[in-house]
Amino acid sequence: MKMGKLTFFAGKMGAGKSTKSFDISRRSNAVWISEDEWLASVYPNRISTLDDYIHYSSTLKPQIKKLVQTILQTGTDVVMDYPANTVAQRDWFKSIFSEIEAPHELVYIDLPDAVCLKQIAKRRTENPERAKTDTIEMFEAVTKHFVEPSSLEGFNMVTIKYNQAGSSR
Repeated sequence: MKMGKLTFFAGKMGAGKSTKSFDISRRSNAVWISEDEWLASVYPNRISTLDDYIHYSSTLKPQIKKLVQTILQTGTDVVMDYPANTVAQRDWFKSIFSEIEAPHELVYIDLPDAVCLKQIAKRRTENPERAKTDTIEMFEAVTKHFVEPSSLEGFNMVTIKYNQAGSSR
């Protein structure tokens, strides 16, 4: 049986993970699963701090894992707009694909902090409902926990590097 491929992303807040994940899912005709959409739908207006996010995200993960594994087992590709920004988060992704022996790809978007902050400010303007959480303070709180993925972790990884202006190279 052919397994679908799992694609997931690492990159600081504001790096463009959501945009890139949506683009890849469209191009590859994959199922796109967005953590932000699930959290907003299942826990509306309950997330305003990093601790809130951690709590509600952890609560959803077991069901999301089962859902993704079921989709992959049908031979359908899945693109997850979920962060793989810490070793623990990446271990969760590893459990998803390794338990069912599905192929995977970790896309690491390496973007400078200044560009991430600029994109977060733009996102706040375009999506006023995110003004509470898309702040410099939240960026700094989240970035403290960010751990750049390493080839030693054993992922099939693609790195997209950007210069200070935000264009890819």
